Amino acid sequence: MQDFHNLEITWLKDCIVLAEKLNFSQAATTRYVTQSAFSRRIQALEQWVGTPLFVRNRRGVQLTPAGEKFCSKVPEILRIIDNTRNEALDMADKNRSDVVIAATHSLSFSFFPELLRHNHDIARFGAFRLLSDTLHACERTLLQGQSQFLLCHYHPYMQLNLSPENFSSLRLGVDRLIPYSKTGKNDRQPLWAIDNEKKIPYLSFSKESGIGRIIANTAAINRIGDKLKLAFTSDLAATLLAMVKAGDGVAWLPETLAEQDVKNGDIIAATENPNYRLPIEIRLYRSTEKMRKTVEALWDIFIQSAL
Repeated sequence: MQDFHNLEITWLKDCIVLAEKLNFSQAATTRYVTQSAFSRRIQALEQWVGTPLFVRNRRGVQLTPAGEKFCSKVPEILRIIDNTRNEALDMADKNRSDVVIAATHSLSFSFFPELLRHNHDIARFGAFRLLSDTLHACERTLLQGQSQFLLCHYHPYMQLNLSPENFSSLRLGVDRLIPYSKTGKNDRQPLWAIDNEKKIPYLSFSKESGIGRIIANTAAINRIGDKLKLAFTSDLAATLLAMVKAGDGVAWLPETLAEQDVKNGDIIAATENPNYRLPIEIRLYRSTEKMRKTVEALWDIFIQSAL
């Protein structure tokens, strides 16, 4: 076994991504390295551990029992390392002022800019950076300590990979998922109406997105699956909104994101049936462990904005 000091944090981050993707090519792309370089780093980690973590065969990649145990602990290890470093910087009064907030795509476009406009304390706080990505990617940044906050939509139907023991949250807003269509020539009727008998082209969120998770677990929406013909899938709410405006089909979108286009008359709800309108929350997540002073100060400001 190699000496402990030879371990690189990069290898641990590689390990997490490979455990998620179970595909060397996709994992290497996610980590922005060549596949050969990525494979060498995984091999180096396995040599350090002293046992294989992954099984490579014709069917793809699988975790070994040792790999499952090891990978389940790595996110917590990375978070502890990051928090310990921040505590040391606090003690030395050399802490960084920047704060990273990971936000899902739709909230990056709609809710967060409005939050800044209406909360001057947040806007004047100082240096913080907003990362916009899928919920899956945002969860990973929070779990690994690469961001201090996660802003996302929430509903009990969805499954978050953030345990209540390790992460707490604030409700900063409310929203609704509504099926939207391009407005028809009548201006008062949708081009694609869910209440009609004919099949409707369905513009879907991917499983990587938080909204996709919510919709996939909503019984009322799934019951009309025979009326929907899958036409397109995307991680991005903005992409689906653009396709709805172009008349390409129906998509369930956050009301906060679609609000302006509804006012402009470009899109309209595809049905008035309340069963297909799903109330959801907008939540901000953080680690339950004490973080550096600047992060805690911003959290206190967010607490004042909570509903």
